[in-house]
Amino acid sequence: MRQDFDAIIIGAGQAGPSLAGRLTQAGWTVAMVERKLFGGTCVNVGCTPTKAMVASAHAAHIARRGSDFGVVRKEPVVVDMKQVLARKNAIVMKSRTGVEGWLRGMERCTVFTGAARFESPKEIRVGDQVLYAKNIFLNVGARPSIPDMPGVREVPFLTSTTILDLEELPKHLIVVGGSYVGLEFAQMYRRFGAEVTVVERKSRLIPNEDEDLSSAVQEILQSEGIQLRLDANCIRLENDGGEVAVGLDCLEGHPQVVGSRILLAAGRRPNTDDLGLTAAGVKANEHGYITVDDQLQTSVPGIWAIGDCNGRGAFTHTSYNDFEIVADNLLDKASRRVSDRIPVSALYIDPPLAQVGLTETQVRQSGRAALIGTRPMTKIGRAVEKGETQGFMKVLVDAENKKILGAAILGTGGDEAIHCILSTMYAGAPYTTLSHAVHIHPTVSELIPTMLQSIKPLDTSVK
Repeated sequence: MRQDFDAIIIGAGQAGPSLAGRLTQAGWTVAMVERKLFGGTCVNVGCTPTKAMVASAHAAHIARRGSDFGVVRKEPVVVDMKQVLARKNAIVMKSRTGVEGWLRGMERCTVFTGAARFESPKEIRVGDQVLYAKNIFLNVGARPSIPDMPGVREVPFLTSTTILDLEELPKHLIVVGGSYVGLEFAQMYRRFGAEVTVVERKSRLIPNEDEDLSSAVQEILQSEGIQLRLDANCIRLENDGGEVAVGLDCLEGHPQVVGSRILLAAGRRPNTDDLGLTAAGVKANEHGYITVDDQLQTSVPGIWAIGDCNGRGAFTHTSYNDFEIVADNLLDKASRRVSDRIPVSALYIDPPLAQVGLTETQVRQSGRAALIGTRPMTKIGRAVEKGETQGFMKVLVDAENKKILGAAILGTGGDEAIHCILSTMYAGAPYTTLSHAVHIHPTVSELIPTMLQSIKPLDTSVK
């Protein structure tokens, strides 16, 4: 039996439900298909649960530092992981049920649960049902990638998904991967009380970021007792008696790290394997990411890919922007494009690292004349008052048109403060618009105008 709709949306992640809301408000009939958990990665195994646990870890960290603020404790700080998970689960469940309830109560929206697969460019099978629509939107998200390394089939390990349900605190957590996901869990579990070692193939952490940021992040993590094994080649998982281990070949140090748990944090892969893309003629690259144009249309007219599965951004905010681009173009006859958005992201260690626009490395590689300004967090009153002076901020400006090219803030409140720079960039205004602004004292943002007032030529001879 075939059911006809104006649109089919596969996946109830960040972009899908909002798109269903816009389309149904416009009078479209919509089939929403979700195979497992409403809310997608962000709500269930991404931002929401991890940041809830980061908050618990931060509370433990501040409690241990109580004497720095004149607060004296008589008992050692103990973290109850079951309570941490209960708090996290309650927050997740509220969001998940909220999304599902919204969709099921949405007028002109029919919810189907089960795996979706193309039967033709306009037909989707979900179990025994066949759904037809001229417009199909793929919002299937991504999952942790499992690298094909020696021992991965014999040695138990955790992923960024399964570790969220770990009720006991590991004595020693070994994190394989020194980028965003790995470092957030590394600091989190160190603050919960575990020994933590991070293993990274490259010579430094967050290897795709500027070296000064990488060095500062490394210093922050090492100051909390996190052990690092960099330049780790030939990584392999091993059993070591009753424990697990990661074998590696490094330039220095023991060739094996023995621990109680291993977390593989080696990137993500799109959930496109079982969509039957070939039946619809939809093209994907060698990694499984669906190929889209600047307006998120696939190689087949009438089919769009939004969110993590299109490889055009791996963040909740980019997924939501994908929805906005598609909806505005379809319903409002707009001409919005992916290339119009300015890259912005954050690494949620504590303090966070927020970045917008071009990195310093990218500016240098472009060969353009640029200006740079920096400011250590030790010079920011708000950071001093909070006792959180780790990190720094920097900004890069085009020397000719005076527009901001990019910025980074590694420091307390940096993930919020970065947005005044981002808004200035979207306005296309010169940096003087921001450097002449008066900000509230005491805040982190108030030092951004001061930093811009002291910019100087970027020395392109320094690599």
